Amino acid sequence: MENRRWLWALLPPQLRNLPADLATVVVLTLATVLAATLPVVAETPLRVVLGLPYVLFLPGYALVAALFPEAGPDRVEKPADDSGDTDDEETDGWVATGAWGESSADDDHSGTDGSTTGPSGVADAGIDGIERVALAFGTSIAVVPLVGLVLNFTPWGIRLVPILVAVSGVTLACTAVAARRRWALPADERFRVPYRQWYRAARDELFAPETRTDGALNVLLALSMLVAVASVGYAVAVPKEGESFSEFYLLTEGEDGELVADDYPTEFVRGEGQPLVVGIGNNEHEATTYTVVVQLQDVAVVDNETRVRERRELDRFGTRLAHNETWHQPYEVTPTMTGTRLRLQFLLYTDEAPANPRVENSYRDLHLWVNVTDGSAG
Repeated sequence: MENRRWLWALLPPQLRNLPADLATVVVLTLATVLAATLPVVAETPLRVVLGLPYVLFLPGYALVAALFPEAGPDRVEKPADDSGDTDDEETDGWVATGAWGESSADDDHSGTDGSTTGPSGVADAGIDGIERVALAFGTSIAVVPLVGLVLNFTPWGIRLVPILVAVSGVTLACTAVAARRRWALPADERFRVPYRQWYRAARDELFAPETRTDGALNVLLALSMLVAVASVGYAVAVPKEGESFSEFYLLTEGEDGELVADDYPTEFVRGEGQPLVVGIGNNEHEATTYTVVVQLQDVAVVDNETRVRERRELDRFGTRLAHNETWHQPYEVTPTMTGTRLRLQFLLYTDEAPANPRVENSYRDLHLWVNVTDGSAG
């Protein structure tokens, strides 16, 4: 216990005095960043469990806390104990606490305009608990896409680390503003979450019900909520895998330097290369090794059937991609035989390619029709 107090005393006063709800926001934000970046933890469902509130709730809650540091207008009378005193530790000398921890004097005071005022005579400017939660979800849904939009126009782009840094920065900055604004208010006007009041109410409902029927219903309700939360968590953390496939495509570089699926070279000179870009996208839900085989084929159509009269292998190359990873490989096509209406064939294989690659035994295939002339004859 002494060691714990000694370590607590080492923290700056701002952290020691941070309100419990804002401290929870900071802890969950840092825990999500660690869960998404640590090598071992990032592969566990903990990443999803922490990531959902990180994206859907925490940024909005911090922003709403910064905008509304005051206690809300809703109030619930707090019962006194046998001695007639109230729990000063929780309410700081107040006689009543709001449904979300805000406190009031013995009687609310009405202003000249009909608005309710606290003991300091200042009209209530806060929001109630339900409004605070609803706004937290709504503003999170607005803030996070806005952060992504801004990142899209930066050199970092929309990637995991930039998103974590940006969203965490916005959340922690709003948390700091919220804490500073609360500290600037009188203690009896600050917003606070009544954790102890909720705990006492839940304990009384579960362990001291008015009748046995109420107790049984309360236990059944608690079990139902646990099952529902566990089911939703499992469905989110272990989603059903979609269709498995690999993308395979050819691109060229446009005049502006962008890669486009157009203007493929069709006229070649034997021994002289022209550039292409081979693209592969892995959507197999697992890390996959790919091999690409490039062939130049002399084909003929006999009885509406394409037959290969001669084929020459130009090259083989490959890579290994993680799930949802894309790879672009610049490749210079250099023909080794001449002819008209030759087929430039690209064959894709998962793992190693066979000794005798064909369209029939490939995983994916692409082709271009090209003409190749002899440069020396020209």
